[in-house]
Amino acid sequence: MKKIVLIVTLALFCLASYQASAGTFIVRNGKASGRILAADTQAEQDAAFLLQDFVKRLTGAEAEILPLDSKAKKGDVVILGVVPESGLTEDAFSVNVTDGRTEIVSGGGNGSSYAVVTLLENWFGVRYYAADALYYDTTESLSLPDGLSFSETPTFRYRQTQSYSLALDPLYKVWFRLEQPDEAFAGNLWVHTFNHILPASVYGKEHPDWYSFIGGEHRPGKASQWCLTNPEVLEAACVQIDSIFKANPGMNLISVSQNDGNNTYCQCPDCMEVIEREGAVSGLYIEFLNKIAARFPDKEFSTLAYLFTMNPPKHVKPLPNVNIMLCDIDCDREVPLTDNASGQYFMKALEGWSKISDNIYMWDYGINFDNMVAPFPNFHIIQPNMQIFRDHHVTMHFSQIASTLGTDFSEMRSYLAAKLMWDVDADIDSLMTTFLDGYYGPAGKYLYQYEKMREGALLASGQRLWIYDSPVSHKDGMLNAACRKQYNILFDKAETAVADQPEYLKRVWIARLPLQYSELEIARAEGCKNPSAISKALDLFEERTAMFGIPTLNERNNTPGDYCRLYRERYLPGERTNKALGAKVEYVIEPTAERYRKVGETGLTDGIYGGSTFVESWVGWEGCDGEFIVDLGKDTEMSYIGADFLHQLGQWILLPVSITCWTSSDGEEYTLFGKTQVAEDDSPQVKFEKIGCKSATPVTARYVRIAVEGTKMCPSWHYGVGQPSWFFIDEVEIY
Repeated sequence: MKKIVLIVTLALFCLASYQASAGTFIVRNGKASGRILAADTQAEQDAAFLLQDFVKRLTGAEAEILPLDSKAKKGDVVILGVVPESGLTEDAFSVNVTDGRTEIVSGGGNGSSYAVVTLLENWFGVRYYAADALYYDTTESLSLPDGLSFSETPTFRYRQTQSYSLALDPLYKVWFRLEQPDEAFAGNLWVHTFNHILPASVYGKEHPDWYSFIGGEHRPGKASQWCLTNPEVLEAACVQIDSIFKANPGMNLISVSQNDGNNTYCQCPDCMEVIEREGAVSGLYIEFLNKIAARFPDKEFSTLAYLFTMNPPKHVKPLPNVNIMLCDIDCDREVPLTDNASGQYFMKALEGWSKISDNIYMWDYGINFDNMVAPFPNFHIIQPNMQIFRDHHVTMHFSQIASTLGTDFSEMRSYLAAKLMWDVDADIDSLMTTFLDGYYGPAGKYLYQYEKMREGALLASGQRLWIYDSPVSHKDGMLNAACRKQYNILFDKAETAVADQPEYLKRVWIARLPLQYSELEIARAEGCKNPSAISKALDLFEERTAMFGIPTLNERNNTPGDYCRLYRERYLPGERTNKALGAKVEYVIEPTAERYRKVGETGLTDGIYGGSTFVESWVGWEGCDGEFIVDLGKDTEMSYIGADFLHQLGQWILLPVSITCWTSSDGEEYTLFGKTQVAEDDSPQVKFEKIGCKSATPVTARYVRIAVEGTKMCPSWHYGVGQPSWFFIDEVEIY
């Protein structure tokens, strides 16, 4: 410890000595010796005010901002703005210190502000990690060495990510060189825009033929696609697009892209003819976008290559002003895209698009949508994947990662993604250790070990890491008991290291939440064998998530408070005993797919209730009804028969239409016990619904027959309009 302190002390002494002896002073001995001369454009004025603000924070001195045509003197910082002959591209910049003056040249965009940020970070010692973590040391002098000269050009011309810090601190976006859709896309139309441009609620009734033809009929709906061979659709869309551009002067980019949902494209004969000719659904979309792009040659049009449009067409090529927003949503995340089957399939699509377009916008995923507060150790693949994108003509990049407080290393994930989108060849290990040491202080080294241990355990397990993952899927891999024990030891050490530093300690507590959540999830999947210990762990998780205001556990906005309440109700032992526990189940209509038939051998009566992710405990039926017989083994008195259902619209899992129950003593003759109709539910939250039938008079029987009427098809308001829907059950309940 003494050696570290000595090194830091020597470094600070050397920095102070350097500042005192360097030749180009902006501030000397607490007084401004230079001014800020800035071009009269918004971008350059923003950069000037940013520099002025931090000069005052660092030294207390006020650096005057003057017009660019003022006579420059030694010590001045001259923000020239765009100099055409510089050859710099948008957001790029150069800095040159000559003759006692610092000159900043921008390639346009926010290049001047990014130059200021670089000076503050690399030369004036300002450290910024997240909205609650801005650090700097005050000093009496600020200077730059004569002859200093450097320039930077971003890897991607457009860089977008997610972080709760963006909403908390306007400095964050500038510091990390990020952009937001509303800055680039006219009307903030940047993805899934069909229903914004031609809303089905407005045009669907009068023009049903404008929308997807699926299963023998046109299906207008907020998630339906357009019939792209219908000439009326092209004309109506162009009218709307023209009005949007006129309402947003100066903006030249808009997204004309499919609504969210899979396999919902139009399958009318004319559309299918194009699809078959092009060998891909994307051919239909590119032909349509090219027609729009030709109408507006001075504008740029972004469209999705996503799910059913991911693969490129065989013949048609996008016009130069058609931007391809390519999404790798179906790829696993445990290794780079080149190293597993799902990634290799995607790579064929990326390679195909890169052969026909130099204008690709990459939408990459580094998030667990279903369990956002859960371990997601994909840090080792972020850089190699971005380098792949760079090498395949990707010029715009959106890294969809941790948007809310409490997700797995949210702040570090946002930090690394932003740094790499600017410079994809940066030293990621150095960036990681810099962040961990800066954000967590003395605890950082233990969290570094924790992250690296998780990565190793994930790779050794051979288990996939995907964006709808469950901690339960990793209970025999990176989250097995031995690994969790070591992770907790590291967190204990981390907490001890910062026990007397509350700022760092609270951050360590937040970083520990995904591990605590995982232990709760694994415990409930194993039947809550130690209720007392689990209850104590649940209390702590609830206390910590409430303390820090953790907003959600998944993209459907289910809160930690709701989770803890439901956990106590669903998973901890209750007073009533389910009489179906351990009963034999015989399927009249079997579950869909082998994986659910396997789970279904015991899954409806094993006493283990499923979680918000359908990958464990749940038994599912797709596009059909379900029916089964429960053998209780002996005559049993009952007044309630039902089941526990999952409601998760994002995965096309809907509640059933009805449930009907019969009882029998001999398994031959059945008597109707009851039937319950179920109201349609279009709420986005993940829910667990107990649906069943009650009898005012108890019934005695050995056999129970349950028939579930499924919705079978996603309705017009759903993402999967016209496609088969699911229903899922985890437990039969008889009381």
